[in-house]
Amino acid sequence: MYLGIDIGSSSSKAAILDPQGRLLAAEVVQRGTGTRGPEEVLARVLARAGLNRADLRRTVVTGYGRMTFQGADEQRTEIACHAKGVWHLSPAVRTIVDVGGQDTKAIRLAPDGRVEDFVMNDKCAAGTGRFLEVMARVLDCPIGDLSDLARRGTDPVRISDLCTVFAESEVISHLAAGTTRADVAAGAIASIAGRIAGMAARVQAVPPVVMTGGGARSAALAEALGRALDQPVTVLGDPQIAGALGAAVIAWEGDRERAD
Repeated sequence: MYLGIDIGSSSSKAAILDPQGRLLAAEVVQRGTGTRGPEEVLARVLARAGLNRADLRRTVVTGYGRMTFQGADEQRTEIACHAKGVWHLSPAVRTIVDVGGQDTKAIRLAPDGRVEDFVMNDKCAAGTGRFLEVMARVLDCPIGDLSDLARRGTDPVRISDLCTVFAESEVISHLAAGTTRADVAAGAIASIAGRIAGMAARVQAVPPVVMTGGGARSAALAEALGRALDQPVTVLGDPQIAGALGAAVIAWEGDRERAD
């Protein structure tokens, strides 16, 4: 069996492939690097698959906290693993937008799945899951309900500042002026979608476009990004496990190459 682990800033993901390269089990734990999240997600995915560590032939780790994980055979970048995971699910995909807790990536793929170009925002929380968390807190809305709240907005406000700190102040000002929470939420979602679309334009995004990462769990964000890009944005399966799946695929393919 082949294990992929993706240790993010706010969550840990794991996927196991069988000898034929089929997904056997996957798990997500909402705790990331610096916590017991990696150990917990490993225990959970092994239990779900009915395996123990001795059954694992090869392990590949990726993500923000990959350097801290002990016992992997190989470490790979998130870019490589998200590309491999999404292409494994759908070889037609040409552009990937990964919205994580601390960074966002736009990746353009060649028809054979190779990474042709990418950009990464890891210096500012704007355009990341952290931005969504801050907006949800200011709006007194559980992060899981932010998408539904935004969809109820009928007159989205313009959030002009891309800095998360200043955007927070801007949102508070809108609320103080009597703007509805739904319209503020819709404006915040449109703001982050615009920032991500700008990143995608830098890699000359081409369709089909797939969104991955925790941010892809927000249907409103995926829809807003589609409007900003003027093309559909698809979410395949559980978007949080794309990196872990790609790491597992790399482990599986690497073992086959050595066998050949």
